[in-house]
Amino acid sequence: MSIILQKALPSEMEGPTGLPGMAPATAHDWLRVDEAYGAQMQRRLDLLQTQRDEVLWMDPSAQDAACEVLEEALNLLPDMGFEQSADRVTCPDGRVVTLNRSAPLLTLGQLVQQDICLLQKQGAEHVLTGAVLCFPASWRLAEKAGKPLIGIHEPVEEYDETLAKRVQRLFDGVKAGRPMWRFNKLWYDDAELFQPRSATAPRRIQPDKTAAPFIRSERQCVVRMPRTDSVVFSIHTFVVRS
Repeated sequence: MSIILQKALPSEMEGPTGLPGMAPATAHDWLRVDEAYGAQMQRRLDLLQTQRDEVLWMDPSAQDAACEVLEEALNLLPDMGFEQSADRVTCPDGRVVTLNRSAPLLTLGQLVQQDICLLQKQGAEHVLTGAVLCFPASWRLAEKAGKPLIGIHEPVEEYDETLAKRVQRLFDGVKAGRPMWRFNKLWYDDAELFQPRSATAPRRIQPDKTAAPFIRSERQCVVRMPRTDSVVFSIHTFVVRS
């Protein structure tokens, strides 16, 4: 088990929960670097090397959209302590990453702390067409790959038809340069970041969940890509002692 803790949640996430409401974020604020960057990135690199099939997937049709996400991210990195040349990036932890634009999600997974889920409109719904998901909170990428939003959220009881319509309206309405964000709070018995779990074996929640020793919180952003019109769902995971 990897113990990677932050000292505290950001002040914007100190309330009991940010669900189901959304708030506007500044154009660049779907990516962040914090005190846990180095340790989280080491865990990500380990997972990408040893369990890549579990944490990385992309439909070939999403290549163009994924390349746009990488380029949009690269535009933001210099303001977050990264140094760039034409074909490589020096990260805040001193690592040098060679840019592989033919594998955009893999490259993103080696650069940024956030998990990145790529969704594209197919018919009436947005469908998950690619992701680098190293820190799942009790779900498995293989079970959600290629599914629309309502399928991704099965079997979440709260995600009924009414909520599904609200979420779809959000994904339809989010504007390029005007991302939205929210956060959740989850109580866990351990601090491991990689928490895959099948939908057929949901996590058992303690009746007194606040007695669990760790709080896991995700800052989730919904971001429109300007050229391909795809939507990014970025997830920045924090783990602190409760």
